[in-house]
Amino acid sequence: MNASKGKTVLLRMRHGMTVQGILKDFDAHMNLTLDDAEDITGEEKEALGTVLIRGDNILAVSPPDEE
Repeated sequence: MNASKGKTVLLRMRHGMTVQGILKDFDAHMNLTLDDAEDITGEEKEALGTVLIRGDNILAVSPPDEE
């Protein structure tokens, strides 16, 4: 996860929500801070801005593709 800081990550959330954003920070409980976060669950993206997501709400984290 440390290597993913500053890169875009994709999160699959409980209750079916999907969020993507730039990983700013995280802690031992997998609480994540994302910049420029977007809800990409539906047809249209919804801008969320800077968000803190509690680790117990995250089902999966997709790290960025290696370049």
